[in-house]
Amino acid sequence: MSTYIPLNGSAINFNVTIDDWASILNYANPSDWETPDPQSPALATTPWLEGTWHKTGVVNASITLNFEGPAIYIFGASGPQYGSYAITVDGTEWTYSAYAATNASNYLLYGNPNLSYGNHQLEIRNLGAFQATDHGASAFLLDYILATVQLGPQGTTVTNTTVEDNNPSVTYSGTWTSQSNALFSGGTSMETVQQGGSASLSFTGTAVYIFGDSANNQGSYSVVLDSGPPQTYNTLLGCGGGTSNLCQKTQPSLKYYASNLNSSQHTITVTNNANPSGASFNLDRFVYTTPSVYAPVNVSATSNSTFVSPTSTGSTSSTSAPKASSASRL
Repeated sequence: MSTYIPLNGSAINFNVTIDDWASILNYANPSDWETPDPQSPALATTPWLEGTWHKTGVVNASITLNFEGPAIYIFGASGPQYGSYAITVDGTEWTYSAYAATNASNYLLYGNPNLSYGNHQLEIRNLGAFQATDHGASAFLLDYILATVQLGPQGTTVTNTTVEDNNPSVTYSGTWTSQSNALFSGGTSMETVQQGGSASLSFTGTAVYIFGDSANNQGSYSVVLDSGPPQTYNTLLGCGGGTSNLCQKTQPSLKYYASNLNSSQHTITVTNNANPSGASFNLDRFVYTTPSVYAPVNVSATSNSTFVSPTSTGSTSSTSAPKASSASRL
């Protein structure tokens, strides 16, 4: 059991936005979920973050996320079609209901600012019409998640540096082709279908992020930071809801992030596993954060960090919980 290290409210903290299309989310069975066509122009007028959501009516359909930090917030929907769901953090489970007489978006399903600063495992699981108060409703909808990271001590200034896909500091291995779209940062991205095709960047900073587009012709990829073990992710997401044969969200989503890094130089490498055969990987940009003062938190390598119960849940939408906004995103 690691020592409880709470959120330092006076430090420079940042809420990382994890959209429902972010491939660091693991949908246990993607076919259990549906999402609107991310290419539809109608999404520009919806209340959902970047216009998309993932929704299921399948009991026990689940999503998992591994994250490091002292706080997590989950946003989705409540209304007459939504039932119960379970939130599990590091083996401790809470059960809530999203049922309500009227529909609400940007709804705080779960919020916990009292986690220990450490490594955590999150699971979200649909329970369907689990309680009498669900009135037979069985759906669950995820919009986005916010995970808090600490970038430096109080008074620190931080700078975000965006490294575009065509920046010469990015080293490519294998065959990559340039893609153009106005939604890409800088207007371009790089894509590979080669197994083992990789992109690397060396940087100095306390946090690093990778972004790229998502599509159902992509597969698994691995990320290695410094000498750490490979972290493998899968871009397979629910593509129901009347989408076209190619279900693609061109606006880049988060593919990896790491924080709490020290002041030494770091190297990050992302590799396409091309699994299934011929699956592609798309890289839009790297972003890294450099603080004026480094003060990484000494966290345990284990994930069994002590924490206290959440202060806000799906019973009410807390006004103190952060919300995603374009101003605070990378």
